[in-house]
Amino acid sequence: MPLVRIDVQAGRTPAALRLMADTVQEVMLDVFAAPAGDRYQIITEHPVGHIIAEDTGLGFERSADVTVIQIFQQGRSDEQKRAAYRELASRLQSRCGLAPTDLIISVVANGPQDWSFGLGRAQFLEGDLQSGGPALHD
Repeated sequence: MPLVRIDVQAGRTPAALRLMADTVQEVMLDVFAAPAGDRYQIITEHPVGHIIAEDTGLGFERSADVTVIQIFQQGRSDEQKRAAYRELASRLQSRCGLAPTDLIISVVANGPQDWSFGLGRAQFLEGDLQSGGPALHD
């Protein structure tokens, strides 16, 4: 159950935002092997100019379409992360028209102790859910 935050500058239609979110979810299923029906996404629109993303010396020209995706997850390998970066860039470009230079992705690792799905309980720690097991893995 990766938790995905998608930050964009205002100006996209609701349909375009949903397509972007659906595309990201497909990558979570295909590359990160997230369980079907396990979808946690937050889309935040910012006024134009409120995402400042320089090129880190890589020579990228960023546009107003700059998009930042943060993925909070547990247990993914470096190869899965590389594959997710590639697939997100490729699929978001082909399906949403997002230039790969406008896409910034950060994957953050955490553990089962870092999740509560409600009721003030740590479901993984209390045995309600299994982290990495067949009942539920992130």
